[in-house]
Amino acid sequence: MLVLSTSQGELYHMDSTKFAKEALKDGLRGSVDLILTSPPYPLNQKKKYGNLQGEAYKKWFTELAPLYKELLSPKGSIVMEIGNAWEPHRPVQSLLHLESLLGFVKAADLRLVQEFICYNPSKLPSPAQWVTVNRIRTVDSYTHIWWMAKDDFPKADNTKVLRPYSKSMQQLLKRGTYNAGGRPSEHHISTNGFLKDHGGSIAHNLLELEPLDNHRDPRLPHNVLSFSNTNSNDPFMRACRAKGITPHPARMHMGVADFFIQFLTAPSDLVFDPFAGSGTTLYAAEKAARRWIGCELSEEYIAQAKIRLKDPALKEAKKKAVKVKSTTKKKTRA
Repeated sequence: MLVLSTSQGELYHMDSTKFAKEALKDGLRGSVDLILTSPPYPLNQKKKYGNLQGEAYKKWFTELAPLYKELLSPKGSIVMEIGNAWEPHRPVQSLLHLESLLGFVKAADLRLVQEFICYNPSKLPSPAQWVTVNRIRTVDSYTHIWWMAKDDFPKADNTKVLRPYSKSMQQLLKRGTYNAGGRPSEHHISTNGFLKDHGGSIAHNLLELEPLDNHRDPRLPHNVLSFSNTNSNDPFMRACRAKGITPHPARMHMGVADFFIQFLTAPSDLVFDPFAGSGTTLYAAEKAARRWIGCELSEEYIAQAKIRLKDPALKEAKKKAVKVKSTTKKKTRA
C-alpha cells in the first residue's frame, strides 16, 4: 500500500519480498540503479525491529538475491550494510553474516565489487556480557558494507566523493615540490605526479563516522554529511522527541547513504531501499535529486520516515542538487 509520495519517490507499507515480486511484474525489471539498504542483521537474539535467526535467516536472505538482480539496471549496484553476529551465550563471533553474504552472491551470480568498513567510535560496548561484564573482548565498533553488482564494471565515479586534502597535501601543493624518486617498496615516485590539484583525494573504503584522530577534522568526502549517529539535534531527532517517539534503534548513518548515492548514481537515477526503516536512504536520495522507492513493514518506522521526509531543509537541499545537475549539463555540452 502506498503511504507517502513526493515528486521524486514513493514509500510503501508492505513486506519487502512481496514488494520486489510485484515490482518485477509492474515494470520495474531492470530499472533500479542502486539498491541501498541495511537489512535486519543476522542476530542470534530477537530485536524489536524484527529479525530471523540462524538457518532461517540465511535462507530468507539468500532468496532475496535473484529478485534484486532482476530489478537492477545493467550497470546498477546493490549496497548492503550488515553488522557482525555473535554465537548465543558464547564469546565468539558467528559465521552467519559471512555465510549469508556468500549465499546471496552465489544465488544470483553477483560480483562482490568491494567491501567497506563503517567505523563508529561512539558505538556502545557490545557484546556487553563479554566486553563490559567479563571484560574479555573489545568493543565491536564497526559494520561491513558490501558493494555488489551483476557486472564487473557497474556505474561508479569516485571523483564525486573526493575527500578534502590532508594538511600535509595542501602544503605540498602550495610548495610545489616533494621527495621524488625510489622507495624501499620499489615504487618510483615521479617528480610531478602529485602536483596536480584534483580538488581532493580519492576516498578510502574505511568510512569514519567521527575523526580517528581528535587533532584533525574527519576526512569524509566533500558531499557526505559528517555527523555521528549519536547526534541528538538534527530535525529528525528533535521531531521524534517532541512527539514522544523512540527512533529506530539501527538507523543507517546519513553520511553512508549520501556517500553511496553520490558515488554510484547520477541525478534522476532510481534508488530502492527494501528495508526503509526510518527513511535515511529515501531522505538522502530526495536531497540528491534521485528518484526513489522504499518499502517498510513496520507502521511505527513508516511514521518516522514520514517525519524525516517532511524536514524543511529538504526543499533547499533539492534546489542545490538541481542547480548542480544543471551546471553539469552545461559543462558537458560545452
